[in-house]
Amino acid sequence: MYSTTHARAALIRGNPAGGSAHIRAQGVSVTLGGHPVLTDVDVTVSATSRLAIVGENGRGKTTLLHVLAGLLEPDSGTVVRSGSIALAEQALDVGRGETVGSLVELAIADSRRALADLDAETEALAQEHPGAADAYADALERASALDAWDADRRVDVALAGLRACTDRDRELSTLSVGQRYRVRLACVLGARPDLMLLDEPTNHLDAAGLDFLTARLREHPGGFVVVTHDRALLRDVARSFLDLDPSEDGRPRLYAGGYDGWVEGRRADRARWEQDFAHQRTEHERLVQAAADARSRLRTGWRPDKGTGKHQRATRAGGVVQAVNRRQEKLEVHAVTVPEPPLELSWPTVGTRSGRPVVTCSDVTVAGRLPQDVSLELSGGDRLLLTGPNGSGKSTLLAVLAGMLEPTTGHRVQHTGARIAVLSQEVPDWPTGVSAHGLFERHVGAREAAGVRGRTSLSSLGLLDRRALAAPVERMSQGQQRRLHLALCLADEPDLLVLDEPTNHLSPRLVDEMTEALRTTHSAVVVATHDRQLLRDLREWPRLELSVG
Repeated sequence: MYSTTHARAALIRGNPAGGSAHIRAQGVSVTLGGHPVLTDVDVTVSATSRLAIVGENGRGKTTLLHVLAGLLEPDSGTVVRSGSIALAEQALDVGRGETVGSLVELAIADSRRALADLDAETEALAQEHPGAADAYADALERASALDAWDADRRVDVALAGLRACTDRDRELSTLSVGQRYRVRLACVLGARPDLMLLDEPTNHLDAAGLDFLTARLREHPGGFVVVTHDRALLRDVARSFLDLDPSEDGRPRLYAGGYDGWVEGRRADRARWEQDFAHQRTEHERLVQAAADARSRLRTGWRPDKGTGKHQRATRAGGVVQAVNRRQEKLEVHAVTVPEPPLELSWPTVGTRSGRPVVTCSDVTVAGRLPQDVSLELSGGDRLLLTGPNGSGKSTLLAVLAGMLEPTTGHRVQHTGARIAVLSQEVPDWPTGVSAHGLFERHVGAREAAGVRGRTSLSSLGLLDRRALAAPVERMSQGQQRRLHLALCLADEPDLLVLDEPTNHLSPRLVDEMTEALRTTHSAVVVATHDRQLLRDLREWPRLELSVG
């Protein structure tokens, strides 16, 4: 159960322990709402840890952070903690009258106490109290370990670096969700606890804030655990990865070697998993066939030629029955114990011809939304990376390209028969009460009624498992809805695929798979994104930079 302690009271917990600080979780399992969320998790966080916790949405990443921080007691297993621990959650509830300053004071309370204790022991030493020298030495060591004299400055630097509110009298309730998050993250970074637990720390940060966060994590003298979908941050700061996604034995996997070590380790594990599963399934099918063949022989194959004596027929019958029994026993003993490997993205093959014109825009603008006139022509196989600050009109230009918005000036021509699909930032307004599979079938049916036929089925794409396929769309997670939206786009087998912030709500694993597919598809592809790692991965693509005003 969750602790009744207010979440802000857990901003910094525990006494500093320096290099001996640690969190050790063993055999941790958690069930929420009747569903297992974590099963038999072992993980140790030390003063030198640079650990990323990864996995699809719903795998228990945030739950595990809460267990490590002490906000949630596991149903089974143990957690041992030593040192000062800070947790920066995704949301921050605030009470009446709480200010930026009160949150700062909570974060640096240890430093305040250490300095007050040092002042008191200094006074006691001056007055030559008994034992004052030892007490002064202890107080000085504690203040030095915390670098307590610099605590205020560190928080101020962090507030400025994250573009957070620096007015300590400002009430938190008057700040936006993003502003409140940046204040709290700055407090955690500035307090410099032994161990930091960060849940989606890149949310609400601009480019400068991301750079500041990355630098601070690299310089942090203690350990940290990060949960994030930001692949650039994972590549830049994480040295080990705890993967909560399904594995062959059902337990989480720990990978060393940074991001590349995680990717390669996961790939090798999956290859072994698929091999083991295929071997067991093949052996099971062989035993099923052997048992069927034995039963067939029992019905017909043992009967001797006409005129053979009854004794000989009975003797042969007994041997065949025994053979059937042996085959059946082997079949019953053999079980497929390896679970079926999880889905993997399978990008459909499209028939778009390289160089075939798809859409042409000439000097297009949209009043109040796309002030910069844009001219471009896209043909099969073309690639385009669309960048620019917020408000520069990236999403507007994508809508014009897709034919969803008429330009105010200029002209757009979509060439005959060209198919265009758009993955927008937000999922469409789908009807409620319809399953993912039902919605997909409606979409395909509507296209067939319009005379457009395709070959792509929802199950063939590897985007949604059986449970998600049957779920009403309104009950799906954001990640599942995003996967369904991508599936609908791929079902169109488009000549032009338009992607607006395509990595939103998708796991790093799926984004890596999608990025590889985008490089090789025959479709023309236009991507608008702020995702730093995607920009790195697609840096060889032609780029169109839009500006504001």
